[in-house]
Order: sequence, then structure tokens, then C-alpha cells
Amino acid sequence: MFLSGLLPLAILLLRAFEMSGFGLGANPIEELLHELGRWGLKFLLLTLAITPLRRLTGWNWLVRFRRMLGLFSFFYILLHFAVYAVLDQGLDLGVIIEDIIKRPYITLGMMGLLLLIPLAVTSTRSMMRRLGKRWQKLHRLVYVIAVVGVWHFYWQVKLDTLDATVYAVILLVLLGFRFIKKDAHRSQR
Repeated sequence: MFLSGLLPLAILLLRAFEMSGFGLGANPIEELLHELGRWGLKFLLLTLAITPLRRLTGWNWLVRFRRMLGLFSFFYILLHFAVYAVLDQGLDLGVIIEDIIKRPYITLGMMGLLLLIPLAVTSTRSMMRRLGKRWQKLHRLVYVIAVVGVWHFYWQVKLDTLDATVYAVILLVLLGFRFIKKDAHRSQR
């Protein structure tokens, strides 16, 4: 599973260092930025898909991969931000802050990244024990982060919103499954 999680990065690196120089297209920084963001969002949605898949199939072993998928989501989103900050903006803090304030989609992206940090930091078993029931409440932020991530992607693409719409529909299905399950559980009481 770990090697599978690194495969998208390996492919991107191979494309980046392709001898012809066109592996990432005419604007390699933008392509790298977008691909890392997409992979972060894919891993986030995969993380959210674990519970519905487990409930629908009875495959309880899937739960073992949820933490790793969540951490890969954080990893790719952090790389997405690093490419933006270092390669795209040259670590110019003034420009980065101005971008965050001026461009709503970047504001949303930063909000999502900042909300992901406490989830990544508290993903260890020792933090789960230390935080007790507060851990679960904290990790429910993943739903807000997913909405913010899809919204960030949708606003960023501007014209061709098909991919962003597909991500939004997947997220709605995943969140809808949780809502229906909770509502069904309440009505059984």
C-alpha cells in the first residue's frame, strides 16, 4: 500500500526528468502543481470512501489503510503547497500572503492545508489515546477539509469544471452515505 501511495509521485518525477523536456508539458510547474493537488484530493476521497466500502462489503480489513491514505493525502497536498510556494512564487512570503488574501481559491486551499495539519500530527496511536474522544471530534474536520478541497479545485479550474464536478459528486455521495446511515440509525431507536 505504501509503495502504491508513492507511485503517483514517482510517475510525476519521471515525467519531470524526461529527457525530451516535454514530460510535464509547456508549463511544467503548473502541471506539477495541479497533479499534486489532484492526487491529494484523490487520496482524501479514498480515505472518506473506506467507511462506506467497509459497511457495504463487510471488508473490515479496509480500516487498516484509512490512516495511511489520509497521510498520503496530507503528503500530496503539502507537496502541492510546496511547489506553489517554492517553484511558483520563489518563497516570496509577501507575494504568497497577497495571493492568499486576493484569490479566494488560494484562501480555501490554505484553509484546507492548515486544517489538515492537526489531523496529520494527531494520526498516531499515542495521540489517539492521549486525546480520547476529542480525537474523533478533531478528525471529523476531514469532512470540512474535503468540501474545502473540492471547492478550491472547482474555483481554480475556472472554465473546464468537469473534473471538479466529478470530485464534487463523489464527495456528495460519500457524505450522503454517512448522512443516510446516521439518519437510519436514529430512526431505529
